[in-house]
Amino acid sequence: MPHLRRLLGFVRPYWRLAVLSLLILCALVVLDLAIPRLIQRVIDQGIARHDRAVVVRTALTMLGISAASALLAIANNVFSVRVGEGVARDLREALFLKIQRYSFGNLDRQKTGLLLVRLTSDVGAVRTLTQVSLRIGTRAPLMMIGSLALMITTNGPLALLMLPLLLVTSLLIAFFVVRMEPRFRLVQRKLDALNEVLHENLAGARLVKALVRGEHECARFDVANEAMTLQSIQVMQFVASMTPALTMCINLGVVLVIWRGGLRAMEGALSLGQIVAFTNYLLTTMSPLIMMTMLSNTWASGLASLRRLDAILDSVPDVRDAEGAEAIPASAPASVAFEDVSFRYAQAGSDAVLSGIDFTAAAGKTIAILGSTGAGKSTLVSLIPRFYDATSGRVRAFGRDVRGVTGDSLLRRIGVVPQESVLFSGTVRDNLRYGAPDASEEAVIAAARAAQAHEFIVELPEGYDSRVEARGTNFSGGQRQRLAIARALLLDPAILILDDATSAVDVETETKIQTALAAGTRGVRGPGEAPGRTTFVVAQRVSTVLDADTILVLDKGHLVAQGTHAELMTSSAVYREIYDSQLGEGPRAPAPAADGTPP
Repeated sequence: MPHLRRLLGFVRPYWRLAVLSLLILCALVVLDLAIPRLIQRVIDQGIARHDRAVVVRTALTMLGISAASALLAIANNVFSVRVGEGVARDLREALFLKIQRYSFGNLDRQKTGLLLVRLTSDVGAVRTLTQVSLRIGTRAPLMMIGSLALMITTNGPLALLMLPLLLVTSLLIAFFVVRMEPRFRLVQRKLDALNEVLHENLAGARLVKALVRGEHECARFDVANEAMTLQSIQVMQFVASMTPALTMCINLGVVLVIWRGGLRAMEGALSLGQIVAFTNYLLTTMSPLIMMTMLSNTWASGLASLRRLDAILDSVPDVRDAEGAEAIPASAPASVAFEDVSFRYAQAGSDAVLSGIDFTAAAGKTIAILGSTGAGKSTLVSLIPRFYDATSGRVRAFGRDVRGVTGDSLLRRIGVVPQESVLFSGTVRDNLRYGAPDASEEAVIAAARAAQAHEFIVELPEGYDSRVEARGTNFSGGQRQRLAIARALLLDPAILILDDATSAVDVETETKIQTALAAGTRGVRGPGEAPGRTTFVVAQRVSTVLDADTILVLDKGHLVAQGTHAELMTSSAVYREIYDSQLGEGPRAPAPAADGTPP
């Protein structure tokens, strides 16, 4: 199975510990199988002949074997746990690295709650599968094979009598195991749905509280929780039916041994010790089968999780470097051009978000993008750093097709401030230096001043060393936006993208930020770096874009106008309508008809 081959690949770095664990397990099985034979010796040679020395020596031998078995079992557990935990660690790392390489399209399709389940619950199930396989999972079949062989050597005819029963028991186990794994896959799907509801509720807890939607969220949770519970009950009921069925097979086997063995013993063909030894070997043959069946839920759950993890590990990022991709030279001018670009999201049936976009932005210019909600503004700027690939047409940056350059070299020269300002737990300084960990203190302060963040930072109890809670919840929306802008400026990017990055900032502060950006406030320039920064500003407020070198007006994914503010006021009805609604005298009323009738 390809899934098991993948698991073996993760076990391979720990093969020495795994082999040592299995060797210890083999020794443990040999010692355990010796016990019934020693019991036979005690009965036949000690008790039956009244030989005290045989009883004492054999009892001491059994005691030594028990002590050795305990030590070997401990060693086996220790080594198997190390292997299992190592596999889990490597799996988590591989999954995390794969997710880090995901493009925006992959992240759109993979829900956050689902990825969290993969990194936690599914990895835990595979870890348990690995540990169990190195302990009970391997010990059980070895015990069964060894016991069957010793049953035959103890009494062949009686062993042949047991073979049909063992065959029926094996088929019964196969029936349960085959039907178990699909059921556990359904449980995992219900767990995904439950975790998605939990993640959404916890992430939006403040909104739920503000809109008094607690009862609604409780109802959603109850539906997902009930579905998970019902599916789990069905699986557990199926598992619970196995033990009685297998126990009945064991009891039937014991009855057959006592009946047939007793008759043979009365005929003098069997000794009492042989009957006891044979019964013990029968139990050690059948018990591992039950043990393996009881563990089938662990295996089924682990294999289902392994399949889900393989789906993540085998996935391919939508956006990746082309073969032969080259790095962008530091001296390349920060120009951007869209050449008949169209884009639609990968989801089936999605409409085109952008259609036939054509424009050129020269290096060092400020390009504003204006339009109604859903016009495609954020999608357009997302194509520049290649968060998505254009469906058709070509996007050029730094004089090159973005598909033909390495992603890292492209992103290192672009600073992005998204609509939602994301801050990480840590200090203010750590957040500002997130993309430039080696930035000097002077550069940090300069970037904060340009983003109009320095003043409120120094007023914090510990200044730049003040703590930032997860997601920046201890800062206002405007403060988070200013910190995000400062973080982007500290990168000293050749292209700066502000995606509605000042929507939560007051007009006065926004004007100061625009003035600082227009003055070209930057960090330390690299050697040979081309002067001037190209800035893209996605805005909802017309006041934000009045001084831009070029304003792009989008409407339903189409570029309907472009030019300066003065040019657009005379040439674009869409732009004039936006301007009048925000800064003019309001929307213009339709003119009356020629005959004087109102419109």
